[in-house]
Formats: sequence, structure tokens, C-alpha cells
Amino acid sequence: MGPAALAQVLRRLEAMFPAERFPKVLLGLDGADDAAVWRVDDETALIATTDFFTPIVDDPYAYGAIAAANALSDVYAVGGAVLFALNLCGFQEDLPPEERGEILRGGAEKILEAGGALVGGHTIIAAEPFYGLAVVGRVRPDRFLTRQGGRPGDALILTKPLGTGIIATAAKGGAASAASLDGAVQSMMRLNRRAAEALCAGAVRACTDVTGFGLAGHACEMLRPGATGIRLAASALPLLEGARAYAEDFLFPEGAGRNEDCYGGRVRFDPAVPESVRMLLFSPETSGGLLAAVPPGEVDALRARAQAAGESLWRIGEVLAGDGIEVAP
Repeated sequence: MGPAALAQVLRRLEAMFPAERFPKVLLGLDGADDAAVWRVDDETALIATTDFFTPIVDDPYAYGAIAAANALSDVYAVGGAVLFALNLCGFQEDLPPEERGEILRGGAEKILEAGGALVGGHTIIAAEPFYGLAVVGRVRPDRFLTRQGGRPGDALILTKPLGTGIIATAAKGGAASAASLDGAVQSMMRLNRRAAEALCAGAVRACTDVTGFGLAGHACEMLRPGATGIRLAASALPLLEGARAYAEDFLFPEGAGRNEDCYGGRVRFDPAVPESVRMLLFSPETSGGLLAAVPPGEVDALRARAQAAGESLWRIGEVLAGDGIEVAP
């Protein structure tokens, strides 16, 4: 289901759960943020999120680790810490037990790395395998992050390179090099935990993670219509090895076209930005980095904290007064 169709379905549900009936819901259907947040008391709020997908790589362990990292990321996107998770599994009846075990081991090791516990799950028989997690985390009710808190002048920060979707598509067609595929797998397996901790140790005004809607789509989700816009610098975008070459060959995943159909009307490209780079911005990512708006005076301190934690980050643009996304060369 594309983002436009999903939004239409969710609008029908919002009226069933009005905020005045559920005052403990701090983030829910009406916010369309990365996770739900439920206030427990003045000190604690619970975060709930879920995600799963079919295999994006052939190696079962890597697939499990990527799917888990992708699901855990939503907790980090709202500024929280992971408490526990449950497996969500669909396996063919004839899938070898060893492969099932490797998928689950990959996920379990990422949950441990996140500081959480695996506490259960549910498995069904499926025509095509899928795996993911339902995750519960915690955050202070006065400290959770939303997508739309950015202010004009804020710097826009990205914490992972782009290109996982296009490299995975190239790999399915036998066009990706071993080096580029390995780089994409390592990026997708890396948790956003330390990047989130570096962000939350300072002033961060808005945050999301870059996944299925692509960079342009998730940037659009950060806008407050009529109040804030975003300017991206195409030359500042970090790309995984091989991503630019595969983009020039137009080896984009199917979702790139859906994302362009949904968000393209809100994105204005400078004529000097190549078509291949334009489509890269709409290309879906898997287990992508955090996209955050921070005060410009905070960037140097944030960069130092990230480097101390072994993380990289890139300043790729800024928040503007206005509306929509501008993409400069």
C-alpha cells in the first residue's frame, strides 16, 4: 500500500479514537509519527511500534538482524530506549529449521544490542517468509520527539548514507558488486541507538527515521504545512558505495515511483539536479538513518558526541519558513 492510500485509510480510524477520550495517548493516529507514545505518569511514557517485511537479502541471519534493527529504529526516532520486543514471524512449512533459527538469532542479537529483552512472539504459516518485531520502549513524557518540531534556521542532520533500496534492487538483478551489497547490509544492520543518544544528549527539535517513503517522503512528513519548509543540498547527501552508479542505470525499487507520485508535488528540484539523483530521494530505504532538525549552534557539539560514539552524521540541509521541499545542486 502506498503512502497516499495508507493516509486515506488511517483518516477513517482517527475519528473512532478522539484525543479527549484517550488523554494518555501522547502520540497516536492523529500524529502519524514513527511510534505511539502512552503516558503512564509524570516520569514515564511507554513507546509502542511494530514493523516486519519479507527478505531483502539472501542470508537468513542478516535478514533477521536487518528486520529487527528496522523495527527498533522507531523507538529511537521518538527519543526513547528499548525495553522489550516480541517476534512477528511468517514461515513456509518447508523452510528449513536452520534458516528459521538463523533469522531469529539475527533478530535476537539486535534486541540484546539495543539493551532490550525478547519476551515472546507469534508465528504463522505463510506463502512467503516475513519477520519483524513488536517493540515497547520508554521515554519521559516531556522529552519524546516528534517529526514536526523543526524551526526555521535549524540544521537538518542525517545519520546514515542513502542507497539501501537501490543496492538491494540491483543485487536481485545480479548487478550489484559484492562490496556495495556488503556495505548496504552493514548499514542496514547497524542500530540507530548511539546516533539517537548523541542527538538526545543535546538540543534536538524534530526527528524521524528514513525508511519506506525515502528521504524526500520522510522530509515531507517533517513539514508543518504553511509554516515550515526544507532545503536539501544534493551535493551534501551521503551515498553508499555503488548507489550513484545504480541510480544512473535507473535500478530503482518499485516503491520509488509510488513515493514520487505521493510526495513529488511538494518537492521542487533545481534544474541542475540530475534525474537519477531526484529519484534517489524518492527511493525507499530499509533500516535507514535518523533525520533530525537541530539548532545550528548545536551541530559542532553533536558531531563531537557522534564521533566519540563511533557514529557519522551529515548536515544535508536546513529548515525554512514556508512550505515544501527545495532541492539545490
